[in-house]
Amino acid sequence: MSTVGMVGAGYMGSGLGWSLREGGESVVTTLAGRSTRTGTLARQAGLEILEDLDAVVRAADVLLVVVPPEAALAAATTIAESLSRTGATPLVADLNAIAPSTMERAAAVLGVDTVDGSISGAPPNVRTDGRIYLSGPRADEVAGLAWRSIQTVVVGDRIGTASAVKMCTASVYKGLSGLMTQALRAAKHYGVAEHVLADLTDGGGYRPARQVTMAATKAWRFVGEMHQIAAAQQAAGLPAELFEAMAMVFADLSRTELADGDPESVDPAIDAEEVLARLTPRG
Repeated sequence: MSTVGMVGAGYMGSGLGWSLREGGESVVTTLAGRSTRTGTLARQAGLEILEDLDAVVRAADVLLVVVPPEAALAAATTIAESLSRTGATPLVADLNAIAPSTMERAAAVLGVDTVDGSISGAPPNVRTDGRIYLSGPRADEVAGLAWRSIQTVVVGDRIGTASAVKMCTASVYKGLSGLMTQALRAAKHYGVAEHVLADLTDGGGYRPARQVTMAATKAWRFVGEMHQIAAAQQAAGLPAELFEAMAMVFADLSRTELADGDPESVDPAIDAEEVLARLTPRG
């Protein structure tokens, strides 16, 4: 049994902690500076709460980092400072939705053995078809933890490879949510929402009302992810403008009434009229 430290025990982080605890690992985190909701999620997942980051770093054999993309480098700096203070040397796995170049910078800041990771799908305590992609010289060690209800996939021994997988898959999964959002906003403007919803549902097999609502609850976090996808695509010689524009879509979505909820509170059968009524950005 290993002791796994979670840096970021929110919606996804607490779910990953739950998975490892179910498998028999000891999982610790801290709630210092975190929201009441994060505290609720961490306790529901059965995670052990420690006083601060230093206590987590001291206890951990492996440290998993799950923070918003725009906070990834700041988190790496904070962890590096804690490692220096404590003298601890856990294996650090950065599981954030960031571009390969950002992942390389985070690993350099950390200055310890680091595994590149990315998450595809919902938290394993919500749905059991998710994957964690891992790369780096010690990726097998993170893959070998006692995960439950989620699949681990080692994609190579180079830092940045797992992040590249995420940047490509997220460009489709979240890109579709952004397209749905823009389609519904335009349909509402032109007074054709009923026909657009029927066509997307019957002809395409989509669930636009639920998909847009779920995206809205996490839209603030998707803004940074779209910038990371744009950077990854630009580094691949592709235009960055598409996903810079998607960042604007999610920034708008984050200012709607739909964004006031949490992912775990979304009604799967939410009424399309309600979604349309709450889809206008405030301010």
